[in-house]
Amino acid sequence: MTTSAPGATRAPAVLVLEDGRIFRGRAYGAVGETFGEAVFSTGMTGYQETLTDPSYHRQVVVMTAPHIGNTGVNDEDPESARVWVAGYVVRDPARTPSNWRSVRTLDDELAAQGVVGISGVDTRALTRHLRERGAMRVGIFSGEALTTEAGARVDDTALLAKVRQAPEMAGADLSAEVATKAAYVVPAIGEKKFTVAAVDLGIKGMTPHRMAERGIEVHVLPATATAEDIYAVGPDGVFFSNGPGDPATADAPVAAMRGVLERGTPLFGICFGNQILGRALGFGTFKLKYGHRGINQPVQDRATGKVEVTAHNHGFAVDAPLDRVSDTPFGRAEVSHVCLNDNVVEGLNLLDRPAFSVQYHPEAAAGPHDAAYLFDRFVTLMEGQRA
Repeated sequence: MTTSAPGATRAPAVLVLEDGRIFRGRAYGAVGETFGEAVFSTGMTGYQETLTDPSYHRQVVVMTAPHIGNTGVNDEDPESARVWVAGYVVRDPARTPSNWRSVRTLDDELAAQGVVGISGVDTRALTRHLRERGAMRVGIFSGEALTTEAGARVDDTALLAKVRQAPEMAGADLSAEVATKAAYVVPAIGEKKFTVAAVDLGIKGMTPHRMAERGIEVHVLPATATAEDIYAVGPDGVFFSNGPGDPATADAPVAAMRGVLERGTPLFGICFGNQILGRALGFGTFKLKYGHRGINQPVQDRATGKVEVTAHNHGFAVDAPLDRVSDTPFGRAEVSHVCLNDNVVEGLNLLDRPAFSVQYHPEAAAGPHDAAYLFDRFVTLMEGQRA
């Protein structure tokens, strides 16, 4: 008796990088074609949170962990109402999920949401290639996307041409595409202590929940919110969220943040919000070679020397000096946190106003929770302002 290898009955699929490297495998999720920026995530767990993180909009995510889909999909862990990744790349998809909360397979979820993926790929070789060459445009093709109208196989050269026609991430203005279109409120859990205006640049569901746990009523506003919109809710504090795209294009959020800094309201930003704060202070931003993505990134708090293991998802960074305090239009600013892998700026702190930001994710659904104290720091700033 013979048995088929996992994925043997799936349609053939091809992954084509913009530099011409090709990986062949089998379709996973939806069948068709998709394009985006090829990036890799080093998390061993939390794939459902990764898939539903709006920051991954227009990115094709390569999972470095070899086995994906083992715990299936549930309805409690999504960070938003849909899967946002443009495509998904795994080595060994689970044959059958095994978890008491699982309600369907990951394969079925991807197919239902039209997310084209590929399995059976040597993801270690692909990740090494991206580390050496950098994040780049990619296409995944399966089914009719690999066949001409005459029934012949589409040439690899034609597939590569399609990939090179896809838009690049540099210069992409994407936050408004993923943010809420209308404001909504997440009520405080228990006694209400503060009101926070949260500008949604691609916010994850766990972020307002972490604030609500601390007695904060969160008014989530669209990415297009102005300073006037922010102050219309009477906030004790203002928050700028994570999100996708190139921060160099985010002029409107930068203007809104400058309006908040001028008033001196306690301010907290994460990820894209950190880059927005950097720009608001007059620093530049730049694209990283392959970015930081996953839930095992070491970051050092420069004030205490403490090292936190943190969750990341960013391809751009703030260009701020590490060796000195900087003078800005809003007072003195310093780099508060750095990544120990490459010394990239991971946090900013104003010394003369109640404002700070970090490049990583303290809400960290799927963990780790080393940085959860940052929400408490935000509360402390609001308490100080009220006093």
